[in-house]
Amino acid sequence: MRYEVSERRACRVVLAPRSVHRYQSQADRQDELRIRLRDLAAARIHYGSPRLCILLRREGWKVNHKRVERLYREEGLTLHRKRPRRHKSAVRRNSKPEATEKNQLWAMDFMSDQLFNGHRFRVLNIVDHFSRESLAMQVGQSLTGGNVVEVLDRVARVRGFPRRIKVDNGPEFISKALDRWAYWNKVELDFSRPGKPGDNAFVESFNGRCRQECLNEHWFLSLEDAQEKIDEWRRDYNEERPHTSLGDRTPMEFAAAAPPSASASPRPRDLAGAS
Repeated sequence: MRYEVSERRACRVVLAPRSVHRYQSQADRQDELRIRLRDLAAARIHYGSPRLCILLRREGWKVNHKRVERLYREEGLTLHRKRPRRHKSAVRRNSKPEATEKNQLWAMDFMSDQLFNGHRFRVLNIVDHFSRESLAMQVGQSLTGGNVVEVLDRVARVRGFPRRIKVDNGPEFISKALDRWAYWNKVELDFSRPGKPGDNAFVESFNGRCRQECLNEHWFLSLEDAQEKIDEWRRDYNEERPHTSLGDRTPMEFAAAAPPSASASPRPRDLAGAS
């Protein structure tokens, strides 16, 4: 309802000074910051305000998380995620000690997707638990235990052999080829319990990020095209994407600052015995 009264009379009725009614905020709207925040949110559509705040600070913006959160909400950039229900009575399984250095624990798992024509392909992911680095993402239409060994050898030539690798019970991971490779290189294979993907939770989380930020965002025209786009996302994940669990550093920055591990250099293998 509107009343046909003057401003002077309305202010007198509510006992408010006219200067209050006419006041216009002189605060800086932070237009440049808003524009940059919108640009980052458009490029990183799955990032929330805390991670965007880290990116802004890395670019040199002197902002705190409360200002970024306020502008993030005012610009309508809030993510809406459906959270699954949790069973409060569930008992968590006791986990093994966390990795304390590089190459102490790796994790491997497969993902699947399809090309534009419907042909399926698979991706082998290998990650380091300590540094959160993505060590390899190999694309193939049919990846066997022998292919897994080839990828592991390629990574080990650069990085060294791990002490332990966490895997599930897939046919590629229980193959004789991988078992022989692990034996001759003194690598322990830590198998998840059947039907318990949470035993290898870190790589499952990595797979979720990869699917959300890469696989669901692209059309793949061929296996070569898929490998190229996935490699580009892997580079961005390792070198540009900050992790709160790593002190807002990227996996590459965290790995560079970490002391060298005892298994950093490749161990010689008994090739004669392997044959």
